[in-house]
Amino acid sequence: MFSRVAFVTGASRGIGREIALTLCRAGYDIVVASPEIEKNEEVAEKIRACSGQALTVNLDLQSYDSIKECFATALQKFGRIDVLVNNAGITRDGLAVRMKREDWDRVLQINLHGAFFATQQVLPTMMKQRYGRIINIASVVGESGNAGQANYVTSKAGLIGLTKALAQEMAAREITVNAIAPGFIDTDMTAVLTDELKEKLLAQVPLRRLGRPDEIAAAVRFLASDEAGYITGHVLNVNGGMYM
Repeated sequence: MFSRVAFVTGASRGIGREIALTLCRAGYDIVVASPEIEKNEEVAEKIRACSGQALTVNLDLQSYDSIKECFATALQKFGRIDVLVNNAGITRDGLAVRMKREDWDRVLQINLHGAFFATQQVLPTMMKQRYGRIINIASVVGESGNAGQANYVTSKAGLIGLTKALAQEMAAREITVNAIAPGFIDTDMTAVLTDELKEKLLAQVPLRRLGRPDEIAAAVRFLASDEAGYITGHVLNVNGGMYM
């Protein structure tokens, strides 16, 4: 019995780290991909401790050459990639009237362009296998919008559109493409917020709490499973009810 292989971008910390460990516990071998080499190895050690195989790759989603090289390395080691989780993302917030060109470009490059080119690398293998799961980590603000995040919102809305387009293209090859739209999750990204701002955010959330990374990881595990084989082109909201 072979192990399925999951490639997780942004796997060195936060939601990506939890996704990698959750999929490992579900029996997957994991490619831990991010530019944080030391943190990648820390995650890989935890994966090996739960009896999974792990490969770390120094993935720079701003570089097409880096993307090609990392996926080639993964395919050389494992011979297959069954699940791709496009989780990596950054923010560079600011009002549109003052947003710098480099902040717009960098967010779109990593969050959207990088996800597309990563997906492009796995499609030939998945098409040959006639099996694949592509899971894009979008955001609630990609559906609702958010002032001061024109670049981030655009990247996540684009990721949702990409999900739906690819779902239609790939369905005939038994490849499903879905997105998860987290709300406000307790990670490094939200840890920098002031208590006052957190209170304002929580007032928008009917469940009145931040989400946990393991709650996003559980949704990924389900969409990666055989039980989710008839779900494609879907956006799964995991947001405490803040956007319905």
